[in-house]
Amino acid sequence: MGSMNRFWKGVFFGAIAGGAVALLDRETRQAVVENCKKTSSDVSYYIKNPNEMVEQVRETTQKIKTTFEQVSEDVSFIAEKVDELREVTPAVAGIVKETKEAFTHDEVNIEDDEENVPLP
Repeated sequence: MGSMNRFWKGVFFGAIAGGAVALLDRETRQAVVENCKKTSSDVSYYIKNPNEMVEQVRETTQKIKTTFEQVSEDVSFIAEKVDELREVTPAVAGIVKETKEAFTHDEVNIEDDEENVPLP
């Protein structure tokens, strides 16, 4: 158990050290500061306007629900078409077979007729 605690402590301190090294870069520092400012201004805005956040969550939830319903309809439609194809395929195979047999039979008859033609 002790080695596991040391591992997580090492991960934690490694992350802090990595973050500190990354902050030595000026652009990274500026990006972190900008993100912190934006996040804190967003948080303070939603604290002052909780209804706004509730409305956004409601809209997002509705969009997700609508997308899920559309995907479900699409999946149902595709499944229905696959079932129709399964039903149609044997019928089509039968028609193709009958057509092939008819053409093969006609070719045999044509060859027979050619043999019976008297030579001049």
